[in-house]
Parts: sequence; structure tokens; C-alpha cells
Amino acid sequence: MPVRDTLAIPCAAAPERVDIYSGVARLSQTLWASRWRAEPHQNDVAVLIVHPTSNFLGHYALRPLAELGVDAVGLTTRFIGNDSSLTMEDCVVDIGAAIRYLREIGYRKVLLVGNSGGGGLAALYQSHAERPTITATPAEDPPDLTAADLPSADALVMAMAHPGRATVFTEYLDPAIVDESRPFERDAELDMFDPRNGPSYSAEFITRYRAAQIARNRRITAWVRGQLEWLRDSSPVSPEGNKIDNMPFVVHGTAADPRSLDLTLDPSDRLATTLWGDPWVANYQPATLGHLTSLRAWLSQWSFDDSRANAPAELPHVTVPVQVIYGSADTAAFPSHAQAMFDAINHDRRELNVIKGADHYFRGQPELAREMCEHIVRWARESV
Repeated sequence: MPVRDTLAIPCAAAPERVDIYSGVARLSQTLWASRWRAEPHQNDVAVLIVHPTSNFLGHYALRPLAELGVDAVGLTTRFIGNDSSLTMEDCVVDIGAAIRYLREIGYRKVLLVGNSGGGGLAALYQSHAERPTITATPAEDPPDLTAADLPSADALVMAMAHPGRATVFTEYLDPAIVDESRPFERDAELDMFDPRNGPSYSAEFITRYRAAQIARNRRITAWVRGQLEWLRDSSPVSPEGNKIDNMPFVVHGTAADPRSLDLTLDPSDRLATTLWGDPWVANYQPATLGHLTSLRAWLSQWSFDDSRANAPAELPHVTVPVQVIYGSADTAAFPSHAQAMFDAINHDRRELNVIKGADHYFRGQPELAREMCEHIVRWARESV
């Protein structure tokens, strides 16, 4: 029977940087991971499952993977449960620490799995483990990935993944909000919830809608850069001479993807809903994607033009084998997302698999979750 333990992974986070709330976590210089070990124990392959912010200590795939014969590790980055100050480049450093640690404790090979929002991150990691070019975040902050220790994974899996947080966030961003301080004053011409527009939505409406989403993202990015410039030049200074270099802000309307209501768009077996329930409510409730952020985190994580965690942009630089797995009933990662990632891979050691009927979290579908795990284990044995 598989057994579970906890891994304490040394990480290279700078303790003087207040990028997470907890001083205990900052000073510990430790990342935590949950490992399920196969019986009998083996040190051949470890499957490492990652996400920028989700708590993967209890990931649904860990035990089934171990039952199928490979050790499985669910990683938490330093930003566990809090993406308000998250920078993707720091998450890359955290994954590097985890892969290095797994090799140090004896694993011969590491299969890196980017699950959900981890897809863009895993692609970013592997691309820069093989060919590092990033010397700072989009806000010109550390880390310098060209100087980081980023051991290459031996293969990748994009599992129930979308291309990246900035991409999917922009696809969710409500363009009917034209004044960031008045979220309920809406432009009817760009309102997916106005029955005069649909569903179903015309091709002309979708074209205008998608363009307006990108335009809103870019307006926020321009405002963010203006705020950072103001802080650099005019920030109030403390009696000790310290300046403020970052600020939080709120983004309203972050669950307004027309695919949530119109199933003829990006057709699949999904229900007309979001991961958080009714789209109109999810669009405004705080627990949905990207509502609370900081200036620096916005550029690294949510900016359409600045975020580097973009799987279709990074996968062409990846030379290791890549498997893409998606669910036909997923309400967050769509068939076009999977196809775009698959098409971006520039070699023939690639595979695209669909799990019929699977939703994003396999709720009430343990047999389908196991099917995904079987694909991953087979890929680990065949490709690494």
C-alpha cells in the first residue's frame, strides 16, 4: 500500500523580501511538498505536480499515481493560497529547488506535471531550464533566471491545463466594465450578460468582445506602470528613508468568458457554468481569479503582454517529451487550449490525449482521474 510523507525542501527565497505575509514562512527558507511513495519503494522516477499558488499537498492524483507504481509529489510554492503578490519568476525558482532536491535524495528522473494554472508555469520553467534568458521580472525585480540553478525536468505533462494565467484571465476579463471604480456601470454593447447579445453570441460580437478584453487588460497594465513610475519618483518616504515600491489593488469582473454560457463556442461536453458556479455571481465574488493583486504581481502574472508564463510561447523552446491531457467536459481548460499547446511543440516526442467526460477537478469521477494518472505513468515509463 502506498505511504505518504512530507518533504521539507530548502529554497532560495530572500528573507529580506516581503513577498508573502507570513514571517515564519519567509524566514524558514522552506517549501513543503507531499509525497506518496509506491510500494515497493523505488527511486527511478518522481512525478512532480505544480501550480503557482494552489495547495497541492492533498492533490487528487498523488495516491493513484503511487498505486500505479511511481512516486508522486505535490508541491506548494512560496505563494501557497495567496497570489496577490505572486511573481511567476519566483515560482520558477521554487520548482528548480524542488527538482534539485528530488535528485539529491536519489531520484534518477523527474517528470514535471503542470496542472491547471501550472501548465504555463511548467512550460516556462522547462524552457528556461534548457535556455535561460530572463534576467528580471517584468517590473525589473529579481530573480535573474540566467543565474539560477534550474535543473531540467526529463519530460513534461500539461494536465487539465490552460496556456497560462494571463491568457485565461484575459479571456475571463469583463470588457463591459469601462470604469474600474464603478464595476456595475456596464457597457451594454460589450455585455455578455445582456440577453440582447446572447447567448448564443454572434461571431461579430465575439470578435469585438475579445478585442475589448485585451484592451481592458492593456489599460490596467498602463495604469500599473504609471503607478510604479509614480512610486519610484514620488513615493512618500519613511523617517528611516524607506520608500514604498508596491501597492495592492482590486480588479472587478474576472469570470466573464462567453464560453461559460454559449456551448457552441469551443464546443465540448462541458456544462454552461464556471469553476465557481453561476457566471454572473462568479464575475464579482472575491474568490475567483485575479480579483486581488499588487502592481508588481500584475505584470508578472496577469498582464496579457508582460507575463512570461505562456505555454504556447514557451513550448517551442522545450526539447524534452511533452504530453498534453485535457477533459472533454472541462469548464476552465478548453479543447482549443490543449490544441494550441500541442501545436506549439516543435518535435515529435509529443502526445495529445482527451479524457471523455472529465471536468476540471474530476468531481465525482475517480475512475476518470485514474485514467489521467494512467496516461501520466505510461508517459513517465515511455519517455524518461
